[in-house]
Amino acid sequence: MTLPPRDWLPRALEESRARGFLGPQDLEGQIAHAHGFSLVWESLRAGPPARYLDLGSGGGLPGLILAAHWRCETVLLDSMERRGSFLREVVGEEGSPPRLSVVVARAEDAARVESLEGTFDLVTARSFAPPAVTAECSVRFLRLGGLTIVSDPPGGGEPGRWPEDGLSQLGLRASAHAAGGFSYRVLEKTRETEDLFPRPSGIPTRRPLW
Repeated sequence: MTLPPRDWLPRALEESRARGFLGPQDLEGQIAHAHGFSLVWESLRAGPPARYLDLGSGGGLPGLILAAHWRCETVLLDSMERRGSFLREVVGEEGSPPRLSVVVARAEDAARVESLEGTFDLVTARSFAPPAVTAECSVRFLRLGGLTIVSDPPGGGEPGRWPEDGLSQLGLRASAHAAGGFSYRVLEKTRETEDLFPRPSGIPTRRPLW
């Protein structure tokens, strides 16, 4: 997997790794995994998403990769100010994609901000939280028919990670996908989100739906 021909992206990823925001795995492998999100999306939808959110963006994967690839309107969301400050630095550098912005907030709170609620075709989650928390915290960001794409363990992980009855509470339907040797779970929003979800900050983690 080769980097897009833009100096901005490799600089941003190297700086992210230097600050300890990316894992110890080989960077090329992490880039390939990030591209897998785009391969899954493109296998299901024609063209890039109109609006995309990276949930728990952290060091910028897959958000920076996908922003550079699609150059669509992109929001990088993270709850930690230190990581958010880094992402703002990156977004402000010369050569960064257009329409790329950063929000520092808890997902439970950000999902109820009018400009973010129900406005995204795609939400991605690389290593945000366990399945129940990821599903609950992502669903309100999605338009009806929108997709959350989540990184799964190899082979999809343990049976029951994405139970149909649990997801149905949120109006989501799950399917498993593989791309580039990696596993992903796609959660499609099939009905409007009830006012209850997501529950107030911290509750999805303390009292997961499954």
